[in-house]
Amino acid sequence: MKYSSALKLNHVFRRLYHTSGFADGYLVLYARKNRTHTNRVGITVSKKLGKAHIRNRIRRRLREIYRLHEELFQPGWDIVVVARSRAIEAEFSKLTGSYLGLAEKAGILRNSPSAAGEKELP
Repeated sequence: MKYSSALKLNHVFRRLYHTSGFADGYLVLYARKNRTHTNRVGITVSKKLGKAHIRNRIRRRLREIYRLHEELFQPGWDIVVVARSRAIEAEFSKLTGSYLGLAEKAGILRNSPSAAGEKELP
């Protein structure tokens, strides 16, 4: 990750959980502006989703999705992604679509209508 760093501090995770998130069947995404010019990305996978090797596989896949599309994200955001149970069996393309779709809803992608403050057309 060129322009980003890992989000590891518990109090930052908790602060993001109190913001309004965006969700679909695979993921939940929380985003909040930070005061830096880099993004900080955190990934959460509950123990309820499986044993360690399963949780680590989901984390690796989500990190790779962000790494491949990092240039699409606006700088200056704290982002937390929470995996849901359907993410375990999901294809990589479905997870990618879910991740980028939620990021667009949150307005953290470059050139997205909500990021530029424009209204979406019907």
